[in-house]
Amino acid sequence: MTQSDDFPQPHFHSTTGAEPNTQKRVKPRNIAPVILIGIAVFYLALVIYIPAINVFVQAFKGGIGTFFSNLSAPNFIHAAWLTVALAVITVPINTVFGLCAAWAIARRQFPGRAFLLSIIDLPFSISPVVAGLMVVLLYGRNGWFGPALQALDFKVIFAFPGMVLATAFVSMPFVAREVIPVLEEIGGDQEEAAKTLGANEWQIFWRITLPNIRWGLLYGLLLTNARAMGEFGAVSVVSGNIEGKTQSLPLFIEDSYKQYQTEAAFSAAVLLGLLAVVTLVVKEIVERNTGKKTNVKH
Repeated sequence: MTQSDDFPQPHFHSTTGAEPNTQKRVKPRNIAPVILIGIAVFYLALVIYIPAINVFVQAFKGGIGTFFSNLSAPNFIHAAWLTVALAVITVPINTVFGLCAAWAIARRQFPGRAFLLSIIDLPFSISPVVAGLMVVLLYGRNGWFGPALQALDFKVIFAFPGMVLATAFVSMPFVAREVIPVLEEIGGDQEEAAKTLGANEWQIFWRITLPNIRWGLLYGLLLTNARAMGEFGAVSVVSGNIEGKTQSLPLFIEDSYKQYQTEAAFSAAVLLGLLAVVTLVVKEIVERNTGKKTNVKH
């Protein structure tokens, strides 16, 4: 008997001579995700990143001193304060409207509910220029309410009231659209329980409803404020873009650029851009808090 018969010899597998059944197959690398990510990054760089960087480069091209001198110009200061005034007036108006509309839609089933939702969403689908034209057709000199306003010597078009109306219209849906899903999610059990314990409507709203919807409401307020301060199309139609009188910050940027005051235009654009960055940061914080609250509930 030989040694090979007593003890079985181990089998060594060669990487070159292995059988097809035991050979480990290497999967080819899928490059489709890499290509898609590259296309997305290239598109974002072309549309957002490069233009945004160019705005900052052009704004600070003359130095920091020139940048701050542009921000201290009288026309810029007036445009900035006018933009803030538009937001200060329209945001509370749309907040009250959004809360009332959200409460009525989320807590009641009534005929025409879907139609009311469509009306609230109308500013999303209508061009801002068309929205401004609608205000002109209603409150202009030859509009439906024009003669009555002239008799009262109250000017709406090419004046601050018309700018408020246009801004309020385009920023109307955000609060309602953010609060309605939250109200539908939490339901009305807590509110009904509070009623049975003797709480009135105001107590129920302040102590139960408002704490439950606070993050959705804050999110809607952020979007409303951002739209109000950055609106161009509707405001440009109803304001007349009168320098130092009815010129908001977006209109100031457009007018300065047309007048070849590029550094002033880009300096104002930087200010609006920083406002957008702050809005995005706060929006991210609100979304995280909303997500945490939803996870705790589930």
